[in-house]
Amino acid sequence: MEHQPVETTLYSLAATAPGRPDRRSSERYLSLLRVGAIVIGDRRELCLIRNISVGGMMIRAYSKIAAGTRLSVELKQGDPVAGVVQWVEGDLTGVAFDVPIDVVGLLASTAEGPRPRLPRIEITCTARVREGGDTVRAKAINISQGGICLEPQNRLTPGADVVVSLHGLAPAAGVVKWCTESACGIGFNRVLPLPQLVAWLQDQQQQEQRRAGAA
Repeated sequence: MEHQPVETTLYSLAATAPGRPDRRSSERYLSLLRVGAIVIGDRRELCLIRNISVGGMMIRAYSKIAAGTRLSVELKQGDPVAGVVQWVEGDLTGVAFDVPIDVVGLLASTAEGPRPRLPRIEITCTARVREGGDTVRAKAINISQGGICLEPQNRLTPGADVVVSLHGLAPAAGVVKWCTESACGIGFNRVLPLPQLVAWLQDQQQQEQRRAGAA
């Protein structure tokens, strides 16, 4: 049986703020987004954080917020980040931060304590997936301690046992949980140790910064 992925807060190592959403991929059966607090003047209210990057975030607000509005958001208790609303589309709002944030550090603090789901981190790198005697190259889309989302060159088999290899990380055994025409989700058999994942993400972040500097 194939499973539709749930919608969870996505972390990104990109230096830019999240762009407008792709509505084609926004239909999900279940939403488990991280709750945040936004402050606009003397008004404080809750929001759902859909995407967080180094340069900004995409939130689902419960009240209308106009483009150009200055606000701050609490991503960690007592640690607000200031920014400006760049765009509004339906119930989604894009915010650019005044100062870049440390997404990897935020990830490490977010993973402390019990959570309904482990956070996902958007990545851009190549993976290799071994299914039986075949090895398939794939584009890695996002990763968490519990699994990875890929765009494989060849379709994988839902329910199949696989081994995922990423440069700099030990090969991880897992199971193909779901597949669409272009992507698939793999759940790891063992949760990746947080220090190992954070160290790997720090290296990915440095590579992202070098690419941005060369552009």
